[in-house]
Amino acid sequence: MTYRVLLINPWIYDFAAYNFWARPLGLLKVAEFLSQFNLKLFFIDCCDSFTVKKYGTGKYSYQIVEKPDILRNIPKKYKRYGISLDEFIDKLKEISHVDLILVTSIMAYWWYGVNEVVNIIREKFPNIPVVVGGIYATLYKEHAKEKINADSIYTGQIEDRLIDNISDFGIKLKKVREKSKFWWQLGFYNKIPYAPILTSTGCPFRCSYCASSLLHKSFEQRKIEEVTNEIEELYNMGARDFAFYDDALLYKSETHLEPLLREIIKRNFQLRFHTPNGLHARFINKNVAQLMKKAGFKTLRLSLETVNIKRQIETGGKVTNEELEKAVFYLKEAGFLSQDIGVYIMYGLPEQSLDEVRVGVDFLKKLKVRIHLTEFSPIKGTYYWDELVKKGVIPEDLDPLLTNNTIFSELFSGYSKEELQRLKIEVNQFNLLL
Repeated sequence: MTYRVLLINPWIYDFAAYNFWARPLGLLKVAEFLSQFNLKLFFIDCCDSFTVKKYGTGKYSYQIVEKPDILRNIPKKYKRYGISLDEFIDKLKEISHVDLILVTSIMAYWWYGVNEVVNIIREKFPNIPVVVGGIYATLYKEHAKEKINADSIYTGQIEDRLIDNISDFGIKLKKVREKSKFWWQLGFYNKIPYAPILTSTGCPFRCSYCASSLLHKSFEQRKIEEVTNEIEELYNMGARDFAFYDDALLYKSETHLEPLLREIIKRNFQLRFHTPNGLHARFINKNVAQLMKKAGFKTLRLSLETVNIKRQIETGGKVTNEELEKAVFYLKEAGFLSQDIGVYIMYGLPEQSLDEVRVGVDFLKKLKVRIHLTEFSPIKGTYYWDELVKKGVIPEDLDPLLTNNTIFSELFSGYSKEELQRLKIEVNQFNLLL
């Protein structure tokens, strides 16, 4: 017997959103895994609606929606990003009937979109089991159980117990092929102009604001040949922009990224690479910088977070100011321009003053790189979350909607809204002149 399974990536409900080469990789990995069984897979990506701009990035389509009560006093428009409500319902009608529905969840403060999708599913498929998994479901399991009308909240990785979870609903999985199909072979997307790439899972570091170690039991790097073959297949399907979403792309680069880039250069692909996740500047040397340039890297993002030495150690100790300076020097020596190199600097960290952020901005101005002010927002289970709870800044049961990085610092950092806005304008003007 062949069972029909629907996988859904919900809308983004937020004040702001932009597509930086995003795909629901976790859900696509689930689809890959399930492709080896006696299942007919259907896929709806509610975020697959955007206008392509530079290098495959783009603005999401959106509709202005009513805010949840807890956000009522926020003076910003709340939007549903992605396909229209009518499009979603039409797609459900086309599928007609299914035996199981799997819904992913990404940012915890997007849970409202998960809730909306599940509520609509319940109307259209009232007796069909619904499983919600993903980052929000894993980190906020109890909240998800309370708020989301799902039959099961799945936590953890695919290999943990997904087969058992599916079997609980009377679906008897039977292998019909030895190897799984890759997500791009499943026909979910009409066009693939860009693709996110993961050369590893997990992270060997433990930064105080990051949940990677809570989501992945270990750090594992994939085989070089496997990654290059993936890039080649996607390239042959039309992808020209590739975004590395690794948490630690440069870790042990002499045995991982460097041979990977040499193989890519050897195969002579005419493509562009981007690194929206901040790179570890500590691991950028002359050789790495030159290989990145030859391989076709276009958008570089380095992580600094802060120039405050004490806070650098507190957040994980993964980079010093001197190491960042060296990395920028090597990148420029290799031929990267100032506008190619962006550096993330955070604001709103616990007990971080706006003056500290300004010092960081001035430091980056001297290096002549693009400055990316990044709003801190706490993630349940991390060191900084626990510290904020201990100090009474936030309650343990804080609604994830209020952890939204667009509003968290305004609500909890104590910054002057006017001063913060002036700093943002100053940074934007500097970036425009680079």
